[in-house]
Amino acid sequence: MSAVPGRPKQARTAGEAEGEPVRAGASRGPLAGLRIIEVGHMLAGPYCGLLLADMGAEVIKVEPPEGDIARRVSPHFIGPHNAYFASLNRSKKSVVLDLASDAGRDALHSLARESHALITNLRPSAIRKLGLTYAALGAVNPKLVCVALTGYGLDGPYAENPAYDYVIQALTGVMALTGDPSAPPTKAGYSAVDNSAGLVAAMGLLAKIVEGRGGQVDVAMYDVMLSQLNYLAGAALNTDETVERLANSSHPYMVPAQIFPTADGWLTLFITHDKFWRKFCTEAGQPGWIDDPVFATLEARRAHRAPVLAAIGTVLQTASAAEWVRRLAPLGIVVSEVGTLAAALDTDLTRSRGLVVPLGDGEAPLRAIASPLRFEGYAPRYGLPPLLDQHHGAVFGKALA
Repeated sequence: MSAVPGRPKQARTAGEAEGEPVRAGASRGPLAGLRIIEVGHMLAGPYCGLLLADMGAEVIKVEPPEGDIARRVSPHFIGPHNAYFASLNRSKKSVVLDLASDAGRDALHSLARESHALITNLRPSAIRKLGLTYAALGAVNPKLVCVALTGYGLDGPYAENPAYDYVIQALTGVMALTGDPSAPPTKAGYSAVDNSAGLVAAMGLLAKIVEGRGGQVDVAMYDVMLSQLNYLAGAALNTDETVERLANSSHPYMVPAQIFPTADGWLTLFITHDKFWRKFCTEAGQPGWIDDPVFATLEARRAHRAPVLAAIGTVLQTASAAEWVRRLAPLGIVVSEVGTLAAALDTDLTRSRGLVVPLGDGEAPLRAIASPLRFEGYAPRYGLPPLLDQHHGAVFGKALA
């Protein structure tokens, strides 16, 4: 059992807790021995819990009697499992507790006494009302780490404002920076805010466990997204530069670094060093650009963005995106076709990385994306998502079942 300074030692891996043997010679994961309580819904909190479960932590998902809304949000079901819910809740355990009742709070406290951390992504008022803060649970377990993942923080004049991924992208300027300048502001094509906040929450939780002290961790989605605008925010804060949307997803400082239409398909071309620019010029049949003062250096290309991009665009229209990749990639130039998610899930690259994995032991046709974290000597066992309240008896014993 993993020894974590100042932490309870009773928590087990998901397999052990259900009486499953640990595979001979297999590591139980870098977080084996940690027990995490998750009181969350939809995406940000559950994604945080998913990352921890994939690394071997025992994650107990506390759900209201009606269950996490994610169990019903998608129209797609594979047997009893909702596809949306399955993508975020594999390998966890589910227990139903009415945290507004005395019995539910008592059961939560019994879990907190024997756990290392609690994650929640409810609204601040609900977090406090249900007793999910360190102020409420520290007396039960002084070593407990409580992570509140909210829109705008646990406190302050904006704390209770509703927050969703869409709204945070709008408020932080992400939408205004995304898409074509002639089109409306555009959100990222996936839940960038929720996923980023889940990652930061996992980092904060583990930092406190390494520190060996309990306490409150406050992660705001708004803060996370502003921090991820780093160099763009730095330019806005420290110069008179106005950060604006550029056509074709162009980088504000690197030229060429964007997507281009070709004779067939879209091409992503990203050239950051002049040595690769010279290779591109030669392969593209434009050796004169190498010494041309308008084209020769990164600084010159940035200063003459419009004519440079127009000239490159004309050349790239002479062949397909696939042909340009075939010609440029062997030269070390960063280049790719713009593909679809469906195509990405079925590439040799995805297969070589083992990124599509079955859940459970193959008894259900559920597949998911593997953990992005790899550890020598450890291969995660990706369990099925839990059915609602499936593990109540195992977690609490028959007296509370």
